[in-house]
Amino acid sequence: MSYLTIINNQSVSVQDIPELSYSSFAEHNGGLICSNPENHCVNYFGYKVNDRLKLICCIADDILHKIYVSSSLVSLTDNLESLTPRHFSFEKFEREIHENFGVNFEGHPWLKPVRYAFNRADTSKTIANYPFFSIESEELHEVAVGPIHAGIIEPGHFRFICNGEQILHLEIQLGYQHRGIEQLFLKKKGLLQRATLAECITGDTVVGHSVAFAHVWESLSGFRADRETEFARTIALELERIAIHTGDLSALCTDIAYQLGSSVFGRLRTPIINFMQEWGGNRLSKGLIRPEQNQFPFTQQLANRLAEVLDVFEPEFKEMYQHLSHLPSALSRFERTGVVSEADVRAIGTVGIAARMSGVMRDVRASHPYSLYGEIVHKPIVKHHGDVYSRVQIRKEEVLQSIGYLRELLKNVREVNQNAEPLTKQQANMFSISLVEGWRGEICHCAITDESGQLMHYKIKDPSFHNWLALALAVRNNEISDFPICNKSFNLSYAGHDL
Repeated sequence: MSYLTIINNQSVSVQDIPELSYSSFAEHNGGLICSNPENHCVNYFGYKVNDRLKLICCIADDILHKIYVSSSLVSLTDNLESLTPRHFSFEKFEREIHENFGVNFEGHPWLKPVRYAFNRADTSKTIANYPFFSIESEELHEVAVGPIHAGIIEPGHFRFICNGEQILHLEIQLGYQHRGIEQLFLKKKGLLQRATLAECITGDTVVGHSVAFAHVWESLSGFRADRETEFARTIALELERIAIHTGDLSALCTDIAYQLGSSVFGRLRTPIINFMQEWGGNRLSKGLIRPEQNQFPFTQQLANRLAEVLDVFEPEFKEMYQHLSHLPSALSRFERTGVVSEADVRAIGTVGIAARMSGVMRDVRASHPYSLYGEIVHKPIVKHHGDVYSRVQIRKEEVLQSIGYLRELLKNVREVNQNAEPLTKQQANMFSISLVEGWRGEICHCAITDESGQLMHYKIKDPSFHNWLALALAVRNNEISDFPICNKSFNLSYAGHDL
């Protein structure tokens, strides 16, 4: 067998993962992606085993709800065949492996650094001499934005090549923060320390990353969370989606100078995050999700309070969106702006909104369900034009869909069982994977334990890792004045990329 078939939130022995020759590994994983458009790579990474490199590739089958895992043990000095010519979605994964370990992938279009991690293989490659793509021409000019931005935003640099006002090419350079957060998961030994790290992967997806970490940890320890715990996690995930989508609609209105929409959507976000503070003591949900426990049980009293919040929020949200969607000046900025085709979306392997905007039904809640999404029977919101307006519409419809899911969940709030005994002993020599659909898209956490059951490798993939390239493609042939709304319509994470 060339791969091990598992499901979301499953742990398996590392020894059970088939170890292939690299040529078979490349043929197998490239074939899985190329032969079925509903398969995609959810993670591909390496870690050192003595003086060699163990490669692990995880391909998700979104129709059969399976994950195919395979491995290969290679030398750090090997010249390996690049998978990128087979399917471009492997491009950034290979760049990261090359940057971290120095392994060369022959046939890769450009093995430039991804993050400039502190422990990268070649420290002579610095962010100061990043190899930007350039075009020699007297008619073209370059425009640089960042890494210090005018707004409240994290450090990232955008380099435009323009012909007058028309963008011909955008290159996005990240890697300024050097947080080393994956290494901190190994260095910090306390469960509370690691849970706090998960909350800090990206500050606007506290619940999404916390749930992914909780599921990985519980899978490794053999702990099965009860329904009430997963009930609370599902509630929190959908509330985070509502809050961020509403805030993004406010920001998009700001970028087109629509002051009423900016103000009203911004105000509507507030009662949602205020409810999170009523529930768990923090408006961004920090401290709410913890592995092996239900630290803040969702009670009937909270259910009644949330119902009141939603009863006020929903009609005002609908009214404000009605104004926005019938405003000619807004539609003229949103429609046919920042288009990414379905072919490009599939080629680069985007996830979440950045996939569903162009007709690709990629949503972990439906394809690899977890928590209570098996009960909800989630139906992804899909659009087909791939433009700013498609991304706006998805946000609006997902907010209303999430409200509908919450109302159904609130009909069946059960008394919390506090008798579950946590298990804190992780199993030895195990591999675990967790997929969660954050509001931005697919989150993936992978963990590997050593012979004593301690974490020896932790790999995080935020959806932004896939989707930054979609933004670069979206702005091509658009005017540079449209970049802010294109950027905000994706709202990708610098921190989530800059691990």
